[in-house]
Amino acid sequence: MLSLNKVSKTYKIGTFGGQDLIAVRDVSFDISPGEVVSLIGESGSGKTTVGKMVLKLISISSGSITLDGADVASIRGSAVKPYYRQVQGVFQDPFSSYNPIFKADRVFEMIRSEYFAGMARSEWSDKIDAVLRAVTLDPGQVLNKYPHQLSGGQLQRLLVARALLLDIKVLVADEIISMLDASTRIDVLNLLADLKSRGLGILFITHDLSLGNYISEKTVILRRGEVVEMGATEKVFGRPTHPYTRLLLSSVPQLHKKWATIEAELAAPIGGGKGCLFHDAYPLAGRNPQPGSDEPTLVKIEDDHYVGCFDLDSEKVARVA
Repeated sequence: MLSLNKVSKTYKIGTFGGQDLIAVRDVSFDISPGEVVSLIGESGSGKTTVGKMVLKLISISSGSITLDGADVASIRGSAVKPYYRQVQGVFQDPFSSYNPIFKADRVFEMIRSEYFAGMARSEWSDKIDAVLRAVTLDPGQVLNKYPHQLSGGQLQRLLVARALLLDIKVLVADEIISMLDASTRIDVLNLLADLKSRGLGILFITHDLSLGNYISEKTVILRRGEVVEMGATEKVFGRPTHPYTRLLLSSVPQLHKKWATIEAELAAPIGGGKGCLFHDAYPLAGRNPQPGSDEPTLVKIEDDHYVGCFDLDSEKVARVA
C-alpha cells in the first residue's frame, strides 16, 4: 500500500546554504493494510521528518514514496486533496491542533467544507455521530465544547475521528500518546489496535520501545536518520543485533534493577565516511554509502529481520542486493 524506497532528506545549512545536513538517509520500508509499523528512535533521529514526508508537509530530496503504486512526490496542486483523503496524520500535542477560540468540533466542519460540501446536514450529523462512537466518544460529551473543556485523550480521539471521516488508508500517528496520562494511553492504543483490525495501515512514530512492542507487527529502528535495524517486531525485540538497538533495549527502566546511565555510550563518536555510522563507537567492519547510491545499507540475518552494517562478515550474513 504505502512504500518508502531509499528516501532521504537533506537540508542546506551554513552561510549561503553551502553545507548539507542529511536528516534522513536511504530509509526504506512498507506499510500494508491492517499493519502497524513502529518507527522508533531517540529525539533527533529523523522520525518526525519521515512522517512529514509521508504527509507531504516537506519534500523528499531523493528516493520515492508511493501509495498503491502512485508516486507521492509528483502529486501537486489539486491532486493533493485526493491524497489527503487517503493519508492523514495525528500529532503529539493535541491542544496545539485546536484554535482555543473555536469549539473543538470545528475540525469536523473544516473537513465537511472541503470534502462533503454537498452532504445534507442530517446525513452529516449521523456521520459525525457514527465516527465519534467508533473512537469510543459520546457525542453528547464532546460536541459543542471548547478545547479547554476536554481532556487530552478526548482531543486526540477527536483528531483520529476527523481522519476517519475520510475513510483513510494510512494514519501517521506521531507521538500521539506521549502527552497523555497512563490510563488514557491504553485507551488510545486500544483504539489504534481496533482501527488496525479494520484494515487501516498505521505508521506509529514513537521513542517508547514498550509501546512499539505492544502495538506493532513491524519495527523500524532509526538512528541519526538511518535505519539500523528493521523487521518483525518479535524478532527485533527478541533478538536485537545492532549495538544501538541493544543499547535502546538496555536503557528501558526496570523496577527490579538499578537504573544505569547511558549518556557516555550515546555520546560516543559517530563515524563519518570511512565506515558505518557506528564505526568509531563500535569499531567493526562496514561502510557508509552515500544517500541514493545502489550500495545496500542493510544486511539480512534471517527472514524478515534486517540490520544496518556494523559487521559484514560474509560467513555470517548475506548481503541484501
